[in-house]
Amino acid sequence: MRASQRPILALALILTQVGCASGPEGGDAPVAAAKEGQERIADVVGGAEHRPGLFDLWVDADQGKVWMELPLGDHGSLGSCLLIAGLRQGLGSNPVGLDRGKLGGAQLVRFRKMGPRVLLERPNLAFRAQGAQESEQRATAESFASSILWSAPVVALEGERVLFELTPLLLEDRFGVANTLSNTGQGGGWKVDANRSAILAGDIHGFPDNLELEALLTFAGSKPGREVRSVAPEASSVSLVQHLSFVRLPEDGYTPRPHDPRMGANSVGWRDYATDLAAPVEQRFAARHRLSPGDELVYYLDPGAPEPIRGALLDGARWWAEAFEAAGFPGAYRVELLPPGAHPLDVRYNVIQWVHRSTRGWSYGNSIIDPRTGEILKGHVSLGSLRVRQDRMLFEGLLGAAGSGQGGDRDPVELALARIRQLAAHEVGHTLGLSHNFAASTYGDRASVMDYPAPLVRLDAAGELDVSSVYGVGLGAWDKHAIHMLYGVPPRNFGEREFLAPLLARVGRHDLRFSTDQDARSAGGAQPYAALWDNGSSAPDMLREALSVRAKAMADFGIDRLPAGWPMGSLQEVFVPIYLYHRYQVEAAAKWIGGVDYDPAARDSQEPGQRVLDVADQKRALVALLETLRPESLDIDEATLALLVPAAPGGAGNGERFASGTDLVFDPLGAAATAGDLTLAFLMHPARLARLADQKRRDPGQLGLEEVLVTIRDHLFLNLDQESARHAVIRSEIQNVFVGRLIGLITPDAPAAVLSAAELALTRLLVMESPALPVHLQSTIRRFLDRPAGEAPRPASPASAPPGSPIGSAPWAACGH
Repeated sequence: MRASQRPILALALILTQVGCASGPEGGDAPVAAAKEGQERIADVVGGAEHRPGLFDLWVDADQGKVWMELPLGDHGSLGSCLLIAGLRQGLGSNPVGLDRGKLGGAQLVRFRKMGPRVLLERPNLAFRAQGAQESEQRATAESFASSILWSAPVVALEGERVLFELTPLLLEDRFGVANTLSNTGQGGGWKVDANRSAILAGDIHGFPDNLELEALLTFAGSKPGREVRSVAPEASSVSLVQHLSFVRLPEDGYTPRPHDPRMGANSVGWRDYATDLAAPVEQRFAARHRLSPGDELVYYLDPGAPEPIRGALLDGARWWAEAFEAAGFPGAYRVELLPPGAHPLDVRYNVIQWVHRSTRGWSYGNSIIDPRTGEILKGHVSLGSLRVRQDRMLFEGLLGAAGSGQGGDRDPVELALARIRQLAAHEVGHTLGLSHNFAASTYGDRASVMDYPAPLVRLDAAGELDVSSVYGVGLGAWDKHAIHMLYGVPPRNFGEREFLAPLLARVGRHDLRFSTDQDARSAGGAQPYAALWDNGSSAPDMLREALSVRAKAMADFGIDRLPAGWPMGSLQEVFVPIYLYHRYQVEAAAKWIGGVDYDPAARDSQEPGQRVLDVADQKRALVALLETLRPESLDIDEATLALLVPAAPGGAGNGERFASGTDLVFDPLGAAATAGDLTLAFLMHPARLARLADQKRRDPGQLGLEEVLVTIRDHLFLNLDQESARHAVIRSEIQNVFVGRLIGLITPDAPAAVLSAAELALTRLLVMESPALPVHLQSTIRRFLDRPAGEAPRPASPASAPPGSPIGSAPWAACGH
């Protein structure tokens, strides 16, 4: 059976068991009858509709009011539950992130009657004394603050029944919309306008184990930002539908699984002050669904996803059945369409939701987790609808648009659907408890759907683009192993840690590599086997292959890359991902420079610790990266430039084209500078250069900081006698970017070795013979080196590249992200 269908115990919770103390102080004892002058419940609610459930609700649609009735327990206790805030109707802007179906985290709350008021309190679960004596638990609870989230006056007290009005809570910004709007640069002063907000009486439901309540909230603000102006009919008036869920605390019987960094799992944690002195205070447990033999784990797809996307999403999400069968749960995992009348935000349903935005955006795999134990109560996937169209456009840029929708192995639509199958599996994986594994693309045959997959396009023997294996199909070896670690049932008489030990022993450099967001996302990252959107075990070799594919695609680029009837200006948008086709493989190869191979192994593993990447591998990566800076590679032929006409009226400003310094006309020199800066930004990242300096200090045979800067300089400034005038101008653009990056390294907080090397590199450039160093760069460097104290003139930077991501998943703070 599904987690939401399990029998549930009574609501009463001894809060000291989870590190929260309650006591008689400040509470009222139960009363046997209504006090004199206290109104009766029926007199207050009048003709309101009674909606029983986890807690009794009274809803008056005409007055726009909701009351909640709770049983009065010992010491003023009225009950505990989980509170979850979400959005049914969103803003529709990816950069802001207030999307349809977005959910916040689960908060354990308790209602308490204190004097004439009901308080909604959030106990502090971050600090506990689990299993200790009551006095120890009380000492811990009283050492840290709790939070009172909301309060209301008692409006009726009848026997052991307490009534208060819930309407103000429903009309409160519990999801944090106002802060999100302000923090994303969308203006200030946002707040709920009560006169333009109302409960949605028809969308308030009571069920035995949960309450689902909704309200229309209108936010008023000053000087709304661009994103709000682009999607809201009236930018100063943003109306969204907030959804609140009150959920019964799960029954006892769930066994938390200790978390290990090698598991590739999301986790919850707290500080447990009852642990032995020899044990760590910090305790972490894996996030996972409760699943025992005979149970079912069902996911439901939003029928709002149209065909053929719907079928592709069902296919990809169902891949996980194989992993659960291998872990000992045959037939337990299923994916079906959401039944009519079911609410996507209802905690009883694990949902894959289809979300529209004004621009392509991230997808999310979120989970509602019991903060006491790590048990996942609900998985909720949000898939952005425009990203599949971006993938289709990428393949139209590679193969042409004529085959779109025609079927076959080279149909851009079919290739985009292959990608969305993988995306569905990826995001569902997050809701099952898995984190990213960005090392999975470097071993085996695409070892995990929890990596970000780059399309694997190769050149065949005839020199044509081969897309026969563009994306993987099904789960990889890591996925099955990770599900086994999360959900496998220990043999009889085995403890949790005893069960995990042999499974964890397989995770490491020589078997199943695991690296996640903290290893992969930094532009100055050191782990050579952790990168986003890369392919292959050798990043330098795959960079060369990506450059070959890019060269072929650019040579073949033509008007046939645009569907018939589309405005010619849209061809610029198709061209961008082709011109920057190599961008993620550049990032992967750059991590080999100053690379340090490490893994999250425990002390008792076979090969703990870390090692600096071999110098020959680092030099191989440097040579491959310098290929991306060749003017011949960055130039665009005249036939292609003739097609890149300005956007049609009203079609500019969507961020999918290169910025231009030539007004509306496509700027090929600006595009070259932008592409060159992508490489130099990774190569010359301060953290990478600082590692190079230290590695050279410790091992004179290693690749050093000065050697890297000199190699880049010589590649850009020397042996240019045979270069054409056309390419010399492009080289000048990249030289300018290089000098700008050198100057950018000289900051007050720069490591001393980096600062010194950058100053030396600039000085050495000045003594180069003309015309090796152009006059304008001589002037730029002299002005900088001769700058007055306290001044730091900077050269202009090239325009930022149009966004590559999201073409896969959410930023790591949100995707299981």
